[in-house]
Amino acid sequence: MPTSPTTAAPELLADALRPLLLRLSRRLRQEAQKAGVSALDALILGQIHRNPGVGVCELADAERLSRPTMSGHVKRLETAGWVARADHAEDGRRSGLAVTPAGDARIEDIRRLRNDWLSSRLTQLSEAERDQIAQAAPALLKLLSLDA
Repeated sequence: MPTSPTTAAPELLADALRPLLLRLSRRLRQEAQKAGVSALDALILGQIHRNPGVGVCELADAERLSRPTMSGHVKRLETAGWVARADHAEDGRRSGLAVTPAGDARIEDIRRLRNDWLSSRLTQLSEAERDQIAQAAPALLKLLSLDA
């Protein structure tokens, strides 16, 4: 009996999943661009939204970017009015970042565009195929947390 990706060695499963996940990620990034936000800026907005008060250095470390590069992205988000600096809750010498109401609206636009794109494709699958994806979701999320 031939080996399927679901019973394959991790190397074979990785080889089967990698191009699929990359293509899916690319398409979702393209949806963010329809909202006028680069993929990286959307990611940074989401990080700040989930971690209000985070500093530029922590963001750079979390996203594995240089601090000057992250600083440039944050400045662009500030100029767009989507992010604002606020006094750090624990250290008065530092400032943290917060998403503004305009930034929240932009995050919602991105979420809606991405969800609409993905939902329209999921409706074209059979119920059994959607169930398979739903069953795989927790394991895929766990893959992301293994880096932490």
